[in-house]
This record gives sequence, structure tokens and C-alpha cells, in this order.
Amino acid sequence: MKTTTTRLLFSLAIGLLVFGSAAGGPLDPPGPPAPTMVTLQQIYDKLGIPAAVAKTGQTACYDLFGNAINCAGTGQDGAIQKGVSVSPRFTDNGNGSVKDNLTGLTWLKNANCYGQQTLANALSSANALANGACGLTDGSTAGTWRLPNIKELESLIDFGQFFPALPAGHPFTGVQIGEYWSSTSDVANAQFAFFVIVGRGFVSEGAKGDPYYVWPVRGGQ
Repeated sequence: MKTTTTRLLFSLAIGLLVFGSAAGGPLDPPGPPAPTMVTLQQIYDKLGIPAAVAKTGQTACYDLFGNAINCAGTGQDGAIQKGVSVSPRFTDNGNGSVKDNLTGLTWLKNANCYGQQTLANALSSANALANGACGLTDGSTAGTWRLPNIKELESLIDFGQFFPALPAGHPFTGVQIGEYWSSTSDVANAQFAFFVIVGRGFVSEGAKGDPYYVWPVRGGQ
């Protein structure tokens, strides 16, 4: 019921954003139709609701010694499980890419096409990725793909999993449990950039000359 209501609200919001107050006007358009694409954030803004935050994936609770306990009344993430989720989380496009149905981002299916590279080389490799490389048969051209920012990269993490900390049943291949570069620099020390350690799902930073893994993405707002 909740899903149906949400879909109806989204449809209403899209209608409001696309058609505005044009209802009741002449049947013949005055000129070529204007672009009708709207963003998810525009829909949220129109509905007056905040942007969605994803569930962490954690469903268990623990005491201070790390022992699993009953979640009732703890107030822990595993008890409350706030956030949004979709099922299925991922769609294997069958062309070397994977669609994340939660964020709308498209990821390279092969999470270890490039091995470990410095940040400069990681940026260049991701930007040059195109159809025919890394198992891609999607028709993409150079400049379509890029290195993800830290929030995009962290969006893949499921805190209910480890080694790797990715949603159960994910379709990716070649996933490493080490560090994956993001394109986001640490402004407090711009010689460093952020990465995600996919094995355990936490964010850290490293010198831009250090070699870490590369996981290209495309799409996004």
C-alpha cells in the first residue's frame, strides 16, 4: 500500500512539474515541446518531502562486547532500520554494466578491470572507459564514465555484510576487499583523497600517489 501511494504521489508530482498550469490551453502546441525530464530531487521538492536516505542494510544489534542481542528497545540501527530500499537493488544490464535501482547510477560490472592505480591514473582510466573495454558492450564512448565521488561510492555499501560489504546477491565481478578510489579530495589536506575499503565498508583517505582500485560509474544528477 505504501509503495502504491508513493508511486501515485510521484506521478502527481511529475505531472505538476511537466505540465504546470498548461491544462485548459489550446490543443495545438505553439512550438516544439520543451524538455520534460525532471530529477528525483525536484519531485521531492514538489511534494515537500526531504531527499531519501538509504537503509544501511544492518538488521542485527550488538552489546558492547560485540555479541548479537535482541534488538527490541535498543534504539540501534538494526532495530530502527530507517531509510529507503528497493528490490531488486541491482539490475545486470547484460552488457558489462549494472544499474543500481536505488540511486539510478550505472556501475561497471567488473570491479577490478584496472588493478591498483594512483589517483591520477584512476581518473584517466575511468574517463577513457568505453564500449569494447572491461567487458562493455553498451555502446558507451570515452567521457561517459568517470570515477565516482565519495558519496556515490559509499552508496554501494551494505553495513549488514562484510568481505565484501555489498548487498547480498549483488551481480558484480572481481570485487576486491581493499581500497577503492573516489574522485573526492580531502580539502583539509588536498594531497589526499577519500577512498572506501569495500571489505568492511568504511571511508578513509590516502595520498593521491598511492595505488588503489578503480570502479567507474556513469549517470547521476
